[in-house]
Amino acid sequence: MAERRDIETEQAVGSCWSCKGPVGRALAFCAVCGAVQPPHAADHFERLGLERGFGVDEDELARRYFALQARLHPDRFAGKTAKERAASLAQATALNEAYQVLRDPLARAGYLLQLAGASAPTEESATINDPELLMESLERREELASAETPEEVNNIAHRADADAKACVHGLATAFGANDLAEAARLATRLKYLTRLAEEARARGARLRENAAC
Repeated sequence: MAERRDIETEQAVGSCWSCKGPVGRALAFCAVCGAVQPPHAADHFERLGLERGFGVDEDELARRYFALQARLHPDRFAGKTAKERAASLAQATALNEAYQVLRDPLARAGYLLQLAGASAPTEESATINDPELLMESLERREELASAETPEEVNNIAHRADADAKACVHGLATAFGANDLAEAARLATRLKYLTRLAEEARARGARLRENAAC
């Protein structure tokens, strides 16, 4: 029924390959005959029937994702035509990508910046251009490098986690105000804080292993 309601508010971008009925961009199934459709070029928010924005309700996101994934499970199409099996696989792949991006605040922020045509931090970008952020990053990494006990390292990880959480709240405010420059700055800070916390936990694990030997 969710797909049927969506088609009433979304302009049709094609027709169903099975019954020729109208099909909206984000619909996985024809609202008329129920046949699975090849995915159209929808953004991740559209694909999951969510309003575009940073403040995603994670419970609702998961509910929509798992409901659609259950309908797209390969077992449901084992006896169908090759066209339907291929369409269901393509839909499931697109849905998985959308979910993985939207469930992660950093990936979601980067995706929103990308949709807005603004620069966003990526896994490949290692340079921090903001002098203040660069200095903070260098100081924290030096602190981590000089930490000698698991307790010191844990404190660094916990502070990074707390600051990352504050970044997520700041991103919601920045996107809400359409302040893309601040959103990009906070996304860059969130990226390095996330990495710092991961590196601190890895270093803490090594220190504990060495202490146990």
